Amino acid sequence: MAARSSRGDFQVATPSDLEIVLTRTFDAPARLVWEATTQPELIRRWYCCLEGFTMPVCDLDLRVGGAWRFVTRGPDGTEYPMCGVYRVIEQAKRIVQTERYDVAPFNQFEAVVTMTLEETNGQTILRNHILHATKMARDGHLQSGMEEGAALAYARLEEVAQSLRAAA
Repeated sequence: MAARSSRGDFQVATPSDLEIVLTRTFDAPARLVWEATTQPELIRRWYCCLEGFTMPVCDLDLRVGGAWRFVTRGPDGTEYPMCGVYRVIEQAKRIVQTERYDVAPFNQFEAVVTMTLEETNGQTILRNHILHATKMARDGHLQSGMEEGAALAYARLEEVAQSLRAAA
């Protein structure tokens, strides 16, 4: 797997012309990382991670065939809608879903994202494997600033998981 970048526990790799793999280890059990990645009130605390951004829409129907839609809004009012459909859900282990940036002409490109959680000794490795239909779509995703955004989001996800651990 070709590594693109690494920031502490956060790594980005491009194992093929169609794939991006994001990996990070969290100091929390898988059930808490799962909770933080599947509950709208918790997703809002970490997903919208850039200064001045808000998340006015965080809808998900967490079931096979159910849809999800997130909209983040920048300080200038620009909205960034993402959406998809759940294909596989294995409680606290794996989610397979489609993902699409819902703005023309980008909304013609759909990726398949597989999130896995692997717990060892109270720590959890979260891996997001993103499979694009074309190299152009993958490269566009990489050039969008997603690496920086994902690193920030995962750092905040760690904070949310830690807050759940402290409350338990």
